[in-house]
Amino acid sequence: MARLPRLIIPHAPHHIVQHGHDQAAIFRDAEDYQQFLVWLRDSARHYKVLVHAYQLLPDQFQLLATPSDEDGLGAALQRTGRYYVPWFNRKYGRSGSLFSGRFKTSVIEADGFFLQCSQYIEGVTGADSADPLAHSWSSYAHHIGLRTDPLITDHALYWALGNTPFQREARYKAVCEQALTVAQIAVIESAVLKGWPLGGAAFKAALARKAQRQVLPAKRGRPAKVAVVDSVPD
Repeated sequence: MARLPRLIIPHAPHHIVQHGHDQAAIFRDAEDYQQFLVWLRDSARHYKVLVHAYQLLPDQFQLLATPSDEDGLGAALQRTGRYYVPWFNRKYGRSGSLFSGRFKTSVIEADGFFLQCSQYIEGVTGADSADPLAHSWSSYAHHIGLRTDPLITDHALYWALGNTPFQREARYKAVCEQALTVAQIAVIESAVLKGWPLGGAAFKAALARKAQRQVLPAKRGRPAKVAVVDSVPD
């Protein structure tokens, strides 16, 4: 069966995941993280993609971002890779691909799921929300007011947390002190790894109408048989 193209909805937040090839490291030292963020920021601005949250790990990166059109998100990540991969290969004397195929993405229903997804991407659990040093290469420190991250454009739902920066930062930290449940994590991970939307039934139905394509997995098994009627009673 042919693979469906990615579902990209302009002006909607998307959860993006990109792994290293064969789970290999894509970041090895601080310079790697810093250089990647520089090119990602430049590419996101070039293609008008708003980045709301991120986390860089040794073998992957995750983003929460809103594209302004259907092509900008892919173009921004492709442009970032065109700069970063040759630079990384030269630095470490390697060749070939660095990333594992296509990035994975899931369209997010903002109401009800945006803050959960932001917390998940930043890797914050209740146990470590008080230790921003555990998230050196994420947007968490930005959201709790320890630094200003030039890559980040805060989403309207983050602004709605309070009327002042202090209120927003304190409220976001309080949100992150409530660890996501196992069920919440499973739903977020399943959606992005399979490329399906993250949201309620009404949101998914509206997406299908807007995109005029399948946005949910097809039901397994053969179609139900239809009974044959020999005659119709009067």
